This record gives sequence, C-alpha cells and structure tokens, in this order.
Amino acid sequence: MLNDVYSRRILELAADIPLQGTLADAHGSARTYSKLCGSTVTVYLKLNGDVVSDFAHEVKACALGQASSSVMGRHVVGSTAEELRALRETMDRMLKAGGDPPSGKWADLALLEPARDLKARHASILLTFEAVVDALAKAEAAEKEQAATGT
Repeated sequence: MLNDVYSRRILELAADIPLQGTLADAHGSARTYSKLCGSTVTVYLKLNGDVVSDFAHEVKACALGQASSSVMGRHVVGSTAEELRALRETMDRMLKAGGDPPSGKWADLALLEPARDLKARHASILLTFEAVVDALAKAEAAEKEQAATGT
C-alpha cells in the first residue's frame, strides 16, 4: 500500500515544486498548518478580476503535501477563484468521502487517491488547497475594502 501512496510520480512531483518563494506585492496570502504532522504551506497570490495572475508558495511538508503543492504550483495561475474553491471541495471529498478525483488539468491529483486510507496524511495533502482558498478570500476582501474606501 505504501508503494501506491509514495509512487515514483508522487516523489517526482514532491522533488520539483514550481513557483517557490514569496510575492512582496501579493493581493492575498495565507499560511496553513497541520497540528498532526507539523507541515506548513504559505501561499501568496495576485488576482486579475477573479483569475489568479501570479502565485508563489513556501512549502514545508511531507512528500504527499509537497506533491499536492507541486500540482497546485503547476496549474494555479490562470485558474478562477470558483475553480479553486471547487477543487478544494473535490480533494476533500476524494480523501474523506470516497469521491472522484479531480480531472482535466488537475488530473495528477488522482495520484493522491491511495492516501484515502491514511487519515493522518489528509491534513498535509489539503494544506495547499486550504491556503489558496484563504488567500483568495483575503484578496477579495482587500479589493472590496479598497473599492468601498476609494483607495
């Protein structure tokens, strides 16, 4: 079972995480933390309307958390806020309720499906999705505040 979870492709993704770093002028950022394993993911993003136009992240997680962050880093730019919120829900259902894995450009996330039975790993896998959704909410709130105050 562990060979399925820690497949060669998962390890390749974990070893090659794109867009690492920070964005000083991010519209929103968020840090998520797993109490269970100590993994952290911090994301920074910029929006153009409701589309992610720039992204960076700092990932300190196990191989499964690194792999999910790697897939996020490959496809987040150009994604809409709605798409990313739906992706978080799809991943949560896949791991916790036996739901189908994501498809399309997010299909690599199906590689994490074997971790369904490893409940202790769910938090680390989901960190990147939680952080992105939190950062989106912060960016959208800042935009609304700027519109209301005219700054």
